[in-house]
Amino acid sequence: MSVDVCQLPLVGGHPALELVNTVERGGGSPHDFLSDSSALLRWSVRVGVLSDAEADQVGRAWRDEPAAAHAGLVAVRDVRDGLHLVLLATIADTDGGPAGDPVAAGAALVALHQRWSGAAARARFALDSSRVRLTYGTVPAMMVPDRIAEAARDIMLTADLTRVRRCPVREGGCGWLFLDQSRSGTRRWCRMADCGNAVKARRLTERRRAARAPHQ
Repeated sequence: MSVDVCQLPLVGGHPALELVNTVERGGGSPHDFLSDSSALLRWSVRVGVLSDAEADQVGRAWRDEPAAAHAGLVAVRDVRDGLHLVLLATIADTDGGPAGDPVAAGAALVALHQRWSGAAARARFALDSSRVRLTYGTVPAMMVPDRIAEAARDIMLTADLTRVRRCPVREGGCGWLFLDQSRSGTRRWCRMADCGNAVKARRLTERRRAARAPHQ
């Protein structure tokens, strides 16, 4: 697959969901768009996890410590896979049950808490105008995984998880996750211009074939 990670459509509505969508899971072997630490760094800037200046700091730290770059990539992938399991367990499948495995989601929550605890231990209080905030990613080599762990915590604790949707695989969608921010709460596709229209076109073709079949 030739698509670069920075060419992926951003459909999730939250950096943590954009992270989950960096794996192509539909059919065959999953394809990981976060192929290496360089791809991770570029993606982090694109979705706002890092500023350009912070990316330069992280890049220097990772060049000086290649093992840290590899560890950061592994940590981000772990958060991504764990969060995917958790969120699938919150989504109702077509039969009314969870789309994911609640037992696997429970184990993933434990691992995600451990990742976030490590990130929180490296975080620092910072005075920002008239308020104090907690800044994650104070260690350049760990900045990306720490920010990602915080993003995962944020979506799990502050987002309305009843609004998390999965582009419907059984109907021909891609399986990407997104926050349904529509007023009606009825958004079905990651992007109508992609999966929605493709499925509609395929169904139309199938109906036309079925209509012609008795006359052939």
